[in-house]
Amino acid sequence: MPSHPVLVVEDDADVREAMVQVLLAAGHAAVPAGDGQEALAQLDGGLEPCVILLDLMMPRMDGWAFIEHHRRRERQTPIIVVSAYGSQEQVRKTGVIAYMRKPVDIDALLAMIDEHCPQQ
Repeated sequence: MPSHPVLVVEDDADVREAMVQVLLAAGHAAVPAGDGQEALAQLDGGLEPCVILLDLMMPRMDGWAFIEHHRRRERQTPIIVVSAYGSQEQVRKTGVIAYMRKPVDIDALLAMIDEHCPQQ
């Protein structure tokens, strides 16, 4: 696995798996997380993703709380919010690099990921 995979934070198992499969088919490594707590645990365990794909509405720790905790840890990993919830203005205020509304345009998402995640 490349040293800097894409971290996919999504509570819906089917959507999460589909995103992972799309990334793998496009030549990117992907690490799934079911919510913000799981994602933070992976980051604290040494995972260094090139970008984080983040849903907003999740149990235990939602995307809003994840962003807050992630930034407090002074991490600069680019975050792309992929959600059916929220507005461009709301999400952009959090410092994320992009907001893509579900259902997402896969080609546009992959192009954005390619900017931050050189393929090995």
